[in-house]
Amino acid sequence: MEIRRALPQDSRELLHCLKMRSKYAVLLVFVVGLVIIEKENNFISRVSDKLKQSPQALAEANGTEASPALAENGSLASLQELDAAFSQLRSHLRNVTLQLVGDGEPRPRRHVLLMATTRTGSSFVGEFFNQQGSIFYLFEPLWHIERTVTFEPGGANAVGSALVYRDVLKQLLLCDLYILESFILPAPEDHLTPFMFRRGSSRSLCEEPVCTPSAKKVFEKYHCKNRRCGPLNITLAAEACQRKQHVALKTVRIRQLEFLQPLVEDPRLDVRIIQLVRDPRAVLASRMVAFSGKYETWKKWASEGEAPLREEEVQRLRGNCESIRLSAELGLRRPGWLRGRYMLVRYEDVAQAPLQKAEEMYSFAGLPLTPQVKEWIGKNTQAPRDGSGVYSTRKNSSEQFEKWRFSIPFKLAQVVQDACAPAMRLFGYKLASSPAALANRSFSLLEEAQPSWVT
Repeated sequence: MEIRRALPQDSRELLHCLKMRSKYAVLLVFVVGLVIIEKENNFISRVSDKLKQSPQALAEANGTEASPALAENGSLASLQELDAAFSQLRSHLRNVTLQLVGDGEPRPRRHVLLMATTRTGSSFVGEFFNQQGSIFYLFEPLWHIERTVTFEPGGANAVGSALVYRDVLKQLLLCDLYILESFILPAPEDHLTPFMFRRGSSRSLCEEPVCTPSAKKVFEKYHCKNRRCGPLNITLAAEACQRKQHVALKTVRIRQLEFLQPLVEDPRLDVRIIQLVRDPRAVLASRMVAFSGKYETWKKWASEGEAPLREEEVQRLRGNCESIRLSAELGLRRPGWLRGRYMLVRYEDVAQAPLQKAEEMYSFAGLPLTPQVKEWIGKNTQAPRDGSGVYSTRKNSSEQFEKWRFSIPFKLAQVVQDACAPAMRLFGYKLASSPAALANRSFSLLEEAQPSWVT
């Protein structure tokens, strides 16, 4: 009985001992916690003080205002605000560093190919890349091949022309400009030529050291716009191309995207293809003005009902639309060799939001959009308040890219719609059902652009 009574007493002492130890353990944990919290508060306070001082010091050093992310009365309301302020300060420091010394990371060499057809706004869009100082830009170099090599349309000859264009493109993107000497007429002498097509549309061909002193008694057919230069030295041009960080080329003379696969897969190249399209009704209306002599039959038929429209001309129109559509469909299918290297752009979207589309194209190409490009876009797409320039405002821009609606006869639009309906549906161009619908400004002929057009 004594043993049985002693056990409960021992148990009570043991429980009492455990309770006391637990109290001491909790107290110890509480004290340690207080110490940790106090240290954390001191750390946050020191960081906060540093951050309060850093923006001011940074502002004094760089001539800018302090970051507004810091709370008023010189304190931060919470740790979350502290973190946000630190992130913004870090971003600001990085931006200042980039402006002063650059990011220090070598960018891969890009090769941009702007692929279009005539009267689609490709010259305007090409300037987005021509104005970037680190890009060597060429305007329509394939013009020389088209002038010297004759291919009949259709069949094997069409394939042959595409292969020639492709091989020349590859060499040009590799800065082998000597390839053009076989096609320039008259042939260059000692790598000098005064007959480089639209030389003035390429800033790189009109800068030092490519711009050499002008020579007497040498007439340069395609001269530089803002300065006098002598005959183009192809060797100097090729060397300038090698020095530039990137290469861009605009052409309206190749439409078969599938023929460009060897360029995309060439390990020496990092090609980005931008296909520019425009409403085929607008393209035809523009060509009838720009190339009047080639469209006399169209004009007479549209205005007078005379000279019946020849079927081969309608077939040519249909063939052009189909070649553009097939290339776009190939790109949008995202084949392995083209994935991430193809972008479809509508001219109408560029006309309405040029800076936004320029940013999208540069992002796609993996290139930095420089202030120089932004400035050019601003100057060439905005007119004075009382001006009526082509791209003076968003509203005037809309009038510009849709003004064809008020000049083209409806029956002419119908012919285009019948011949090019599949391409128009793919690119989001609505068909007009009547003359009133065609001329109704409130009726949009343009559907919203699709995000899937960037692949």
